[in-house]
Amino acid sequence: MADVAERAGVSGQTVSRVVNASPRVDPDTRARVEAAMSELGYRPHRAARALRTGRTQTIGLMVSTLASVGNSRMLQAVADAAAGRGYALTVVTLGAAGDVAAAFERLAEQGVDGAIVLNEATARVRGADVGAPGLRLVVVDSPRDDRFGVVETDHASGARLAVEHLLTLGHATVHHLAGPEGSFAAAERERGWREALSAGGAAVPRLVRGDWTSASGHAAASALLDAGATAVFAGNDQMALGVLRAVAESGRAVPGDVSVVGFDDVADAADYRPPLTTVRQDFDALGARAVAALVDGIEAGAPAAFETLPTRLIVRESTAPAR
Repeated sequence: MADVAERAGVSGQTVSRVVNASPRVDPDTRARVEAAMSELGYRPHRAARALRTGRTQTIGLMVSTLASVGNSRMLQAVADAAAGRGYALTVVTLGAAGDVAAAFERLAEQGVDGAIVLNEATARVRGADVGAPGLRLVVVDSPRDDRFGVVETDHASGARLAVEHLLTLGHATVHHLAGPEGSFAAAERERGWREALSAGGAAVPRLVRGDWTSASGHAAASALLDAGATAVFAGNDQMALGVLRAVAESGRAVPGDVSVVGFDDVADAADYRPPLTTVRQDFDALGARAVAALVDGIEAGAPAAFETLPTRLIVRESTAPAR
């Protein structure tokens, strides 16, 4: 840092402020210091900084599995947002045993400054009432909890949009292929489905449940078709894909015989056959807000936040008026 200061013609304190992204540096001075750092090949030493500040500039991400598209999308969003704030990312999965205490122990061994907990893992964290002393937590998709920050998608509102769309098309009712029990997102989407049917004066059919995979959607579709479903709201786009396949195999057509709506608006949803009507949740914004809430708490002691992000119905070719 002394070499950089000499090359840039500034004090060592100014170099330190630039390295730590302090706003108290004139833009021209910052550019001069950054140029000197580049010329000299200077890189901040993370371990040395941790010894001085007591922080490692690393955050953790705890997740049940990365096999689901939603979780993998969130991993990308969190990684991008963390890098934008100058933080490294350590990922731990709960595995088949779902051992939250072991996951927290692994994060503590990595010396993370805080952690984000995703989706299905949040229920285990709340239920186990565990954590690491002094470790800041932000959970994604959870009821409000004073112990940590919460950032969530408005799943119930998105589900209502999907069901209202199908009822408006003249379908007598809407069948629901729900996500797994224990999932906050699945429960909220089911709640929105029930509320929309009740508000529309429609009967509530028997719930059918999957596990977020397209295979489970395909397997569950027979029960929906046997029940005479003309409209199906699937808990995510992967399960909706399985329903599309099952309907085609039954000799029926989407949307001529059965209208189908998904949830998430994954990158491939517009390329399903037919292109899928779905509820879009903004994974990038969700990851960015979770990282912002966590880092603001770490760096500025900001209070635990509770934030809900809106959804949007994307109408494509998998829905049509009822016959």
